[in-house]
Order: sequence, then structure tokens, then C-alpha cells
Amino acid sequence: MTEKDLIYPELSYIIVGILYETHSRLGNRLHEKYYQRAIASLLKKTKLPFKEQIPVNILIEGEKIGKYFLDFLIDGKIILEIKTIPFFKQQDFNQLKAYLKFSGHELGILANFRTDSLVFKRVLNIY
Repeated sequence: MTEKDLIYPELSYIIVGILYETHSRLGNRLHEKYYQRAIASLLKKTKLPFKEQIPVNILIEGEKIGKYFLDFLIDGKIILEIKTIPFFKQQDFNQLKAYLKFSGHELGILANFRTDSLVFKRVLNIY
């Protein structure tokens, strides 16, 4: 796979840079809400459009059976889900995949701030 095969490579690069800057400045011992606030502050400085805590309905045959809330939707394209856990578990990936499926977006980034070095994974919508 080459860079031209990546989905939103430039936007992803900017987002990952913000994630690294956040981790570098705050370390790895804070609550998730503080990382979320820091990311929002840095996103504002880049002038990238973003929304926080976006509701996404879970539908079956047109009937709403539940709702998810996305941590961030950046530039209307990439879902950013942040965690403060010792390590990613399959359920974290499943959660982001469900967000992608029900929101219809192509790409999500899962980021973990609890680790010594920032850990992030790009997750594609395969549905």
C-alpha cells in the first residue's frame, strides 16, 4: 500500500500530530476529559472544523434502538475516539467499527493516552 492508497492522509497526519503534541504536553496519567479538552484546543488553533460528542443513531429497519456519541468528528471525515486505558482491547476496535458503520464514515482513529508513548490505530469502515 502506498501513501496515495491511504484515506485522508494529510488530514490524518495533522490529527496524529495533535495527538502526539497532546500526549507530550500532558503525559499519560490524566482523565480522558482533559485529553479531549486539549485536543479540542489544538484543533481550534489549526482551524480544522470539528465537532465533539456527536450523536449517531443506531437504527434497525428505520427504527432507532440506541445512540452512540463520537468523541470527535474532524472535518466531517474522520472519527477520533480517545481512550485512557492500559492497552487496547478488541472491544475498543469493535466500538470504533460500530461508530463507522452507523455514521457512514470511512475512517476512524483510535488513540490511547495512558501508555508511555502515544498509541494510535487507523481503522477503516469495512461495512
